[in-house]
Amino acid sequence: MAAMIELIQGGGVTSAMGFLAGGTYAGLKTQDEGVLDLGILLSERPAAVAATFSTNSVVSPSVTLSKQRAKSGTIRAVVANSGCANCCVGGQGLDDAIEMAALAAGHAGVDAEQVMVCSTGVIGVELPMALIRQNIGNVGLSADGGEAFARAIMTTDTHSKEIAVSFESGGRKVTVGGAAKGVGMIHPNMATMLCFVSTDAPVDQPFLQEALTEAVNASFNMIDVDGDQSTNDTVMVMANGVAGGTEIGSSSPDASAFREALTYVCTELAKELVRDGEGAQRIMEVVVEGATSLPDARKAAREIAGSSLVKTMLHGRDPNWGRMMMALGKSGAVIDESKIDMFINEIQIVHEGKAISFFKDAVISAMDAPEVRLGVALNLGDFVATAWGCDLTEEYVIFNSAYTT
Repeated sequence: MAAMIELIQGGGVTSAMGFLAGGTYAGLKTQDEGVLDLGILLSERPAAVAATFSTNSVVSPSVTLSKQRAKSGTIRAVVANSGCANCCVGGQGLDDAIEMAALAAGHAGVDAEQVMVCSTGVIGVELPMALIRQNIGNVGLSADGGEAFARAIMTTDTHSKEIAVSFESGGRKVTVGGAAKGVGMIHPNMATMLCFVSTDAPVDQPFLQEALTEAVNASFNMIDVDGDQSTNDTVMVMANGVAGGTEIGSSSPDASAFREALTYVCTELAKELVRDGEGAQRIMEVVVEGATSLPDARKAAREIAGSSLVKTMLHGRDPNWGRMMMALGKSGAVIDESKIDMFINEIQIVHEGKAISFFKDAVISAMDAPEVRLGVALNLGDFVATAWGCDLTEEYVIFNSAYTT
């Protein structure tokens, strides 16, 4: 992170000026201490919006509605629920998403057409609208409500995930904050995740979409927990301009700083999702360098991070580098086997495509850490990419074998 970008300690999705949020328990999830399941994020004035959504052919009507409303380029709020994906429920799903947006709009005092909807949870279950109608008025909206909102979107997450940074733009302090959820059904081209980013910077909407797409490609599209893609993925950013100053566009002096801040927020949240992966005990950072193109570097890194055999290798602290080579070979990236070098936590284990002598116990010991770095040098070009994944554990299998029972 460049020196111009500063991390805000304890920051989150309401760290940026002009944003309010809150969460409540509405009965969508099993009641327990601290459990919330319905939240609202509100901009005090109209905000430019950009978003990316699930690429799954089966999508929640909540996604369908939000896609439609994002096309306007301006929104005021998003209402999100956990515990129910509002997916595969027929036409009722869209009716319920529209009503939930209207209920949130009435509570927040904004136009219903300027409210987006996000849902996450079990597929095939209708939204319990009676509970939502009864409890949405309990969502207290405040500048301190970001943490409650972050908890309200959690499903199997063990903790909420928030971050905020600031930088100078035209002599003014600008803030970018975010909250995210998702620790299972995570695989590139987004995942079973929701991410909400807010900024008080004035940002040109086309540039906002461009910057978000770039940030997502470098972050949420580079993580893997279990190789599955969800029906409800949404990443959205709202820019309300409350900080003032000149609008930031693609050719503005502060464009690069904004891109960096947005990418940093998305990347750190993406890494937190992997760290909290269902049953995960270790995470891996996979760095592929020396590729002939950025797309090649990215698909090679993603393939290694997403390999079930690499994940079990990580879990067992087994330096079985052949699994990394296998994943690399099936990635479709341009490679020359005779030029490939591989490393585990900076210990070289492969040179020019062949095993080299290394002290196996030292590598096993190096892998006995919460985070393990897998490095691959293709030695063909100048492009580098990083992906993140976690180990595949018995706990993951046990948890997901009884998810609805």
